[in-house]
Amino acid sequence: MVKSSDVILILVAIIFPPAAAAFITGCSCDLLINVCLTLLGYIPGHLHAFWLIYKKMQAEERYGYGGYQYIGNGGYRPYPAAAGGPAQAPPPGYGATANGV
Repeated sequence: MVKSSDVILILVAIIFPPAAAAFITGCSCDLLINVCLTLLGYIPGHLHAFWLIYKKMQAEERYGYGGYQYIGNGGYRPYPAAAGGPAQAPPPGYGATANGV
């Protein structure tokens, strides 16, 4: 199911693909890859941004809205509370900047 936030991400990806990648992944290697692809050609940057949006939509369908954590390379994992475990706050440094993920 496509939500309004996904539509906005798609519109941002059409205008400037690295901005959409930054919204999804934060300051990560995927953002650097998207910037390089956009500099090499506008279409490769679009394809990468759309791929990141698609992977985010898959994670929302699988884990629920906000019940997942981006782990890099288009991958996601559920937070412990979303997987049926005890409700816990995310560890420090969670997300695209996590060390040792």
